[in-house]
Amino acid sequence: MASTPSKDYKRREREQKKMYKRQARQAAKAAKKAAEQLAAEEAVKKAAEDKKAQEEAAFEAEFAAELAAEAAAAENGAG
Repeated sequence: MASTPSKDYKRREREQKKMYKRQARQAAKAAKKAAEQLAAEEAVKKAAEDKKAQEEAAFEAEFAAELAAEAAAAENGAG
C-alpha cells in the first residue's frame, strides 16, 4: 500500500509557502522604503547644490557688472 502525505504535512507546506511570500513582501517593502529615503536625501542634496551654484552665478554676475562699471568709469575719467 502506498503511503500518502498527511493533511498536517500539506497544511505545514501551505503555511510555509505563505510565510515565504510574506517575507518576500516585507523585504520588498523595506527595499522600496530605503530607495525612497535615499531618493529624498539625494533630492535635498541636489537642491542644496543647485542653490549654491545659483548663488555663485549671481555673485559672479554682480562681480562682472562691477568690473564693467569700473572699466567704464576709468575710460570716462581718462577720456
